[in-house]
Amino acid sequence: MTGPLHGLKVIEFAGLGPAPLAGQLLADMGADVVVVDRASGPADPCDVNRRNKRSIALNLKSDKGRGVACDLLAKADILIEGFRPGVMERLGLGPDDAPDRLIYGRMTGWGQDGPLAQSAGHDLTYLAQTGVLSLMATADAPPRPPLNLIADYGGGAMFLVFGILSAVIARGRTGKGQVVDAAMVDGVPAMMGLLHGFMANGFWTDQPGQNWLDGGAPFYRCYRCADGRDVAVAALEPQFYAALLAGLELNPARLPNQNDRSGWPALTDTFSSLFAKRSRDEWADVFAGTDACVAPVLSMEEARHDPQMAGRHTYVSVGDVWQAAPAPRLSDTPPRHPRPSTAPGQDAETVLSELGYDRTSIDALRTDGVLT
Repeated sequence: MTGPLHGLKVIEFAGLGPAPLAGQLLADMGADVVVVDRASGPADPCDVNRRNKRSIALNLKSDKGRGVACDLLAKADILIEGFRPGVMERLGLGPDDAPDRLIYGRMTGWGQDGPLAQSAGHDLTYLAQTGVLSLMATADAPPRPPLNLIADYGGGAMFLVFGILSAVIARGRTGKGQVVDAAMVDGVPAMMGLLHGFMANGFWTDQPGQNWLDGGAPFYRCYRCADGRDVAVAALEPQFYAALLAGLELNPARLPNQNDRSGWPALTDTFSSLFAKRSRDEWADVFAGTDACVAPVLSMEEARHDPQMAGRHTYVSVGDVWQAAPAPRLSDTPPRHPRPSTAPGQDAETVLSELGYDRTSIDALRTDGVLT
């Protein structure tokens, strides 16, 4: 099977973070993704974001290199780039230079305009500036960086893919491509609808560590166990909370009401004391088969062997590198099985041949330093 996006041709200009992930997700689903690298080099099997892609290395500072890039774009459906605003325009490869039907995917932190458009930033920067990071603080400590999953990948790569595929559908009606301006500072707030609603109705306060989902609620947080490992408790609904209390052998009549915030500190102390009396796996056994929403906090190595993850083949080994299987799953046009990452520049001859370049022309490009 070739995947649901078979036939879509994507040109991805090499970069870091969300743009390569977006290209990987499209490639997993069957799109033909060709990365334009800056220089050839050895393959890195640990670079998961390059799986299922091909590569050509071009000198884009040369007229002939830009000419090859234009030839690539002439036959492409989608372009992905993650440079600061204006870089592609200065190369002569901006949206105004692109074919009308090309979908031009742009990935930045700040967006293509605004006073910070040319400023540097990272996941944590964008979370801070959008106000989202403040919600991850605790009452007595500053926020901990949530890896780079939220802004880079949630608000960035996922919204870039969403925008690109929306533009593909629109092109089916209009015949024209368009620019997809995906900014992390737009995507992160777009994921906050639930919390915006909580704030509007007064259910959520600006006081860190005092709310349902920020570690303030004793029934939605992690607890340290006797062996130094942790369990995650997420018993939000009343029936799940009742199952939690049953597993802890607590009488609800002797406890504060679940949503009485004045009683949360006492409940937290009670739960902390109980969870500290047994090991993580002992508690996992206690709650197994219940709807208490109590889960062991597994290491990455342990997660690979977890029965649920193993049963769904969530993790796969590709070239001896463990990584996530393509997601989501489709019944009729399943994603590709991941192929190992290829080396930068490795597919230059094949890609150029598909564009109509003959052997003499390809050799000349090498001699002229266009193929790097």
